[in-house]
Amino acid sequence: MTAYAVEPPELEYLDVTGSDEKFPVRRIYCIGKNYLAHIVEMNADERDPPVIFMKPRDALVRNGGEIPYPVFTKDFHYECELVVALKSGGYNIPEREASRHVFGYAVGLDMTRRDHQARALEYGLPWEVTKAFDHSAPVGPLTKIEDIGIMNSGHVKLMVNGETRQDADISLLIWKIDEIIAKLSQQYELKPGDIIMSGTPAGVGAVEKGDVLDCQVDGLSPMQVRISGRAA
Repeated sequence: MTAYAVEPPELEYLDVTGSDEKFPVRRIYCIGKNYLAHIVEMNADERDPPVIFMKPRDALVRNGGEIPYPVFTKDFHYECELVVALKSGGYNIPEREASRHVFGYAVGLDMTRRDHQARALEYGLPWEVTKAFDHSAPVGPLTKIEDIGIMNSGHVKLMVNGETRQDADISLLIWKIDEIIAKLSQQYELKPGDIIMSGTPAGVGAVEKGDVLDCQVDGLSPMQVRISGRAA
């Protein structure tokens, strides 16, 4: 039996719709600049390729619930998106074979410290402070690919306090899911347990304490998140 110097971290996982199974999460890959309308609202160049970044797996907030307004920001933004979970992986996966590696899909939120993102973009700084903080990755239950099929279309919708803020279709992704998997595997060895946040459409905005966010992708389990008081 292995003796650890400190208590090992808990396993992070996602629930699976209609099953007692748990999906263990290894890495959280994120794709930025993947809807044209969002690129325009962020004053970015539509000719730029989408940005790849990561969040730590312990940033997961399973099935939504209550998340604290984070420390070190005064401009806390939502970004609703389709999440893809992988059951297998490898290097240099051909685009035509990418869907074979998909376990299922979920709705997720890429929560962002927007004020720090602006500074990171201006000065070419790393994105961890703006994207990879505590409670920054709420993700709903996974729906298996055999239950919903390969998702190439479907509405992504987010409401804040009942008001629709984001409403688009995943068919409008600049990089499609198969392309994302193929491109990621050129840079990283993808493995079972990896999840990919595929990018957010236009309509991102700030939230305040007490706001309720309802997140939906057609055919998937919805997720609700409530913003509570500051973490500290």
